[in-house]
Amino acid sequence: MTISTGDVLPGATLLAMGDEGPQPVSLGDKMKGRKIVIFAVPGAYTGVCTTAHVPSFIRTKDQFAEKGVDEIICVSVNDPFVMKSWGEATGATEAGLTMLADPEAAFTQAIEMDFTAPPAGLINRSKRYAMLVEDGVVKQLNVEESPGTCEASAGEGLLAEI
Repeated sequence: MTISTGDVLPGATLLAMGDEGPQPVSLGDKMKGRKIVIFAVPGAYTGVCTTAHVPSFIRTKDQFAEKGVDEIICVSVNDPFVMKSWGEATGATEAGLTMLADPEAAFTQAIEMDFTAPPAGLINRSKRYAMLVEDGVVKQLNVEESPGTCEASAGEGLLAEI
């Protein structure tokens, strides 16, 4: 069943780059007793993801903090090496966004937010979305109809809903 508002997100293990290389990150631990934003992109270093989606959350990070959001997490079906490099290249890491890899698309498939677009070379990727999660419960979910659009799922789009 596709995740929707009011649902509890499944626990998942994602990956981040640490000092010793790729490190597992428990999404369940990140959600427990906290208010977080999770936004997902079809691919690191792709057009709209790099020029619109990530920058929108850099711009709105402080406004989310004012609304009690503890952390903003970007998830992509990429490896942790790419996510680390992309976070540095976009300024997301410096801005304090958490860049997490879902290399096998396990989390993305578990919440049924996956899609495939062979002509674009995107196989088993994530739809573009943003959600507000409180203690593991989805409070607001904004999903784009097209992976090339970034309006409802942009930082400003989600912020306007909460």
